[in-house]
Amino acid sequence: LRLATIKIRGITMISFSPIEFHKNKFKNITPSLRYNGQADIKKHRDVCINKLGELLGLDKMEKCPSDFHIISKEELDCGIHTHFAVQTEEGYYAHCHLLTPHSFEGKLPLCVCLQGHVSGAHLSMGIVKDPYDEVYLKEDNVDFCVQAVKHGYIGLAIEQRGFGENAGNDKLIGTNCSHTAFSAILMGRTIIGERVWDVMRVLDCVLEIYGDILTMEQSILMGMSGGGTATYYAACFEKRFDVYLPGAALCSFKDSIIELCHCSCNYVPKIAEYFDMSDLAILIAPKKLIIQSATEDKYFPLKGAISEYSRIKDIYTMLNASENCMQIIGEGPHSFYPDSAW
Repeated sequence: LRLATIKIRGITMISFSPIEFHKNKFKNITPSLRYNGQADIKKHRDVCINKLGELLGLDKMEKCPSDFHIISKEELDCGIHTHFAVQTEEGYYAHCHLLTPHSFEGKLPLCVCLQGHVSGAHLSMGIVKDPYDEVYLKEDNVDFCVQAVKHGYIGLAIEQRGFGENAGNDKLIGTNCSHTAFSAILMGRTIIGERVWDVMRVLDCVLEIYGDILTMEQSILMGMSGGGTATYYAACFEKRFDVYLPGAALCSFKDSIIELCHCSCNYVPKIAEYFDMSDLAILIAPKKLIIQSATEDKYFPLKGAISEYSRIKDIYTMLNASENCMQIIGEGPHSFYPDSAW
């Protein structure tokens, strides 16, 4: 019974693999809310945003006082690092890290950075806490806030739920997605919806507290891998940024989270009935969208990334905004490619 299939009497093929069964079933799914270019765009967007919010569980979340707290402030070689906490839901706080240049005049544009499945948001500041952090910084180029400051931005790293200091389990280094994701599903929520919610609520607070030093003009929301996924979903709801840069995250559901085994935080119940990743671009366009993929990405294969971007390009073209989206393809593995991105 180790074999996936057994041949009986030379004719009948039977399968004992539920995964292969799901893959075959998935081939017959066409998202019901795929934009055809003919429907009234405003009505279609209203239907899509309501359905996506329902699927992510955003209707289960409520605004609350931000209860802003500064945890520490230190001077690094790359800038001034302020570690603070923001209450995004009643009783839940997100760790956040602001990196500003040592000196500057006026206001600088904001770059919000989201880490993926690494040891935590401290990597955005180039800070090493765990033994493998040096590898993440060298091979994955994930010192996002450091890069942002070098390019004239103020960097803000938000610790995502299930990651780093918001993993919820001190014994785990880096991630605790599965337990968090599954417990959210029990309540009609999703961890990706919670991460999107945190981006919006932290931004509310930061604009209020630091509005004298930062501006949303030329602002960026970016992330890699799990951070890129959160960036892409957040772009559907949060319109205050000028540019959205999901790195190493966009791919068809078929080629990534169906064909491959992924972390549970990638899965949204029933979403394939309504959308594939590219279909969500109808909620992002005409905002500037930069998709970063890689030739040897083993988690979000290039084939599926190219096919989804092709549909995204079609959506932007239908909305007369084709110049506002592009795909950058890095030569190499699952990683962030800062030179081409910046």
